[in-house]
Amino acid sequence: MKYLITLSLLVVLLVSCSSSVKIAKGNLPGFTLVEHSLIMDLDSVFPMRVLKINNIKDSIVLRTKCKRVIADPNNIALKHFVNRLYRTVRDSISMGVGIAAPQVGVLKNIIWVQRFDKEGFPFEVYLNPRIVKYTDKKQDCVEGCLSIPDRSDTIKTRAYAILMEYDKMDGTHHKEMIEAFTAVIFQHEIDHLNGILYLDHLEKEMSDAKK
Repeated sequence: MKYLITLSLLVVLLVSCSSSVKIAKGNLPGFTLVEHSLIMDLDSVFPMRVLKINNIKDSIVLRTKCKRVIADPNNIALKHFVNRLYRTVRDSISMGVGIAAPQVGVLKNIIWVQRFDKEGFPFEVYLNPRIVKYTDKKQDCVEGCLSIPDRSDTIKTRAYAILMEYDKMDGTHHKEMIEAFTAVIFQHEIDHLNGILYLDHLEKEMSDAKK
């Protein structure tokens, strides 16, 4: 009997140690286990599924406010996720100019934006982006969304320029003024982090017009 009890305890310890090793390899502090599984299920060269507003379960996630993420260049899973998020926005099916983490089911403050205000129009990743000031000057812009299939609309209430703060993957904190179309992309993606879709702005514009 003692032998059986000892053997059982040994099996439990081995299973526990094995699970700990797997989680350690993932290195995912701040992410839920569901997000961990979602991020690490495939290699970083593979895009993730984009959530759609016409799917009830997806729409709940898209309407949820995201949480702050700790910038850590040594976090294996964070780097893995950032790479997969980039692959998703650059996927031949999607081909967007920006994407936010909740659009693939990860409720963290992470976005990719194509910088049309820089030479070569590079894509750049931003952690914990926050707009601290909007200009009174507005601009009209046609917007679409990877999470809203087969639709685009002209939004007239986007600020022409924004002052924003954000973290980079190396842990540094930055403040930057951004203008024109690139500012629209940032406003669109940061909205996603707060559970807001561009359709919300359109509905408000239409409601205000009726008044």
